[in-house]
Amino acid sequence: MSLRLYDTSTRQVRDFAPLVPGCVSMYLCGATVQGAPHIGHIRSNLNFDVMRRWFAYRGFEVTFVRNVTDIDDKVIKKEHELGVPWWQIAYANERAFNDGYTVLGCLPPTVEPRATGHIPEMIDMMQVLIAKGHAYAADGNVYFDVKSFPQYLELSNQKLENLKQPEGEGETGKRDPRDFAMWKAAKPGEPSWTTPWGQGRPGWHLECSAMVHKYLGNAFDIHGGGLDLIFPHHENEIAQSKAFGDDFANFWVHNAWVTMSGEKMSKSLGNSVLISEMVQRWRPIVLRYYLAAPHYRSMIEYSEESIREAETGFSRIEGFIQRVVELCGPVEPAAEVPPAFAEAMDDDFGVPQALAVVHTTVRQGNSALNADDKENAVARLAEVRAMLGVLGLDPLDPQWTGTERGEDLHGVVDSLVRLVLDQRQAARSRKDFATADAIRDQLGLAGLAIEDTPSGPRWTISNQ
Repeated sequence: MSLRLYDTSTRQVRDFAPLVPGCVSMYLCGATVQGAPHIGHIRSNLNFDVMRRWFAYRGFEVTFVRNVTDIDDKVIKKEHELGVPWWQIAYANERAFNDGYTVLGCLPPTVEPRATGHIPEMIDMMQVLIAKGHAYAADGNVYFDVKSFPQYLELSNQKLENLKQPEGEGETGKRDPRDFAMWKAAKPGEPSWTTPWGQGRPGWHLECSAMVHKYLGNAFDIHGGGLDLIFPHHENEIAQSKAFGDDFANFWVHNAWVTMSGEKMSKSLGNSVLISEMVQRWRPIVLRYYLAAPHYRSMIEYSEESIREAETGFSRIEGFIQRVVELCGPVEPAAEVPPAFAEAMDDDFGVPQALAVVHTTVRQGNSALNADDKENAVARLAEVRAMLGVLGLDPLDPQWTGTERGEDLHGVVDSLVRLVLDQRQAARSRKDFATADAIRDQLGLAGLAIEDTPSGPRWTISNQ
């Protein structure tokens, strides 16, 4: 089965063939860094991290570009609110985003350009667009003439006569209220750069067009982002880049939101759940499972109960892995994933169906363990590890055990818990069941669940 991918621009699932054989080029609209990341922000990058991993598994060399919008109306507003320089706010939040990506197991991008590092490229692009009659300068601003580009609004499927373009303060001199700002004249006290049209700063949409052109050239395979970016951001990117002369993106791929009470999670609505807080209450690998398990085009309605359900589901996978490793020793991932898993991933990255294959394989492995069929159990674990590895969810991978950083804390905790379990076992041997039960209860209060098995007691982190 060939890999198929839903394309927002055509509104259908299409066969995917890269523009350059053997290579996949991806651009993801990254963070606007006016604040710390919530799980809705991280979901987008995590979904595209899974896509990237699957492309790599399929043998493609992947170039993954994820930008940082470090200058923007929202960042400047935050400067005024906090009395802290805009660049300090932007850098601190950029680091918070990267910490969030890393803690949930996302691979770093091939390149992560900042908007403020690409002002010359933006000026060059505007000069070309003005020369071609697609843009004009007015009062220090530079606007894109939307009527000069007949394909405008094809991505969002809107009608120009019905359009009300979002407009920022100080956007004066427009020939048509539907034209959008590529460059904004600086107001007193704002950060600014020198251009042929005076002091100013970039508009949001121009930043991405300039960075895409620099790092991915005239044409590339996939442009990604959240559903909320289709209009105006992605629509305006297309207009700028194609009017400039680029073929631009071959596929447009958009992930759905994380919602609370049916509303998109956002800082402005006050309904966001920060990653920095979430990882204090839930294991990062469980959060990754929770965010990756639904299809990337499906909404996630956030609730504590849904995360607990995800933790229970993932714990079943971990329990099987632990049983086999305890009984048979380390097991390396299989060279290939099962065909049903591959078929699900090739069909528009069907992670829910792919995880169903994982859980079926876990059940088969547990049945083999119960039948004392070690060879079959080991084979199933090898398949499970291969599948989880593609999803970035293999609990035996060094990124989750801490051995990449020389911090195998699980091993330290295991040694300490074993000492306590030995005391519990000694109490049981002398029929001091009150003490044994008290030890088990104390471990439970510490967040550990104890299971007595034929091969001895086993501990896991319990729901909290």
